[in-house]
Amino acid sequence: MFHVALYEPEIPPNTGNIIRLCANAGSTLHLIHPLGFSLEDRQLRRAGLDYHDLANLHQYSTLDQFRAAHRNRRLFACSTRGRVEYTRPQYRPDDVLLFGPESRGLPHSLLDELSTEYSIRIPMRPGNRSLNLSNAVAIILYEAWRQLEFA
Repeated sequence: MFHVALYEPEIPPNTGNIIRLCANAGSTLHLIHPLGFSLEDRQLRRAGLDYHDLANLHQYSTLDQFRAAHRNRRLFACSTRGRVEYTRPQYRPDDVLLFGPESRGLPHSLLDELSTEYSIRIPMRPGNRSLNLSNAVAIILYEAWRQLEFA
């Protein structure tokens, strides 16, 4: 199934919600350090409820380490600066959906090196900055899964 990767997540409840989301969608969650919290954080555990044991979670010291481990997978950078609407790609079961930290998003250098088709965004009304991270992950992950008819 899909891989959701969080690069330097900062807010424990968001990551807790995403743990729960990935457990329910059958997706693997990858956390790329440094994290803005401890995995033992009370808010993270509360948001994830009892889904922590049901989630497939992996951790990486750096973005480079993560990318090396997944170099044979298609990587979609999910960003407000993305160039393609998230509904346009034809997702495959082993794709990676990469999200940046809540306060600053993915690095410009990463977005610049990716082909336009792999830099995706969720449309928003003009003048709005961003969606909550866990909401953005849910929107894109469920669109990818929908395309596979929830198989």
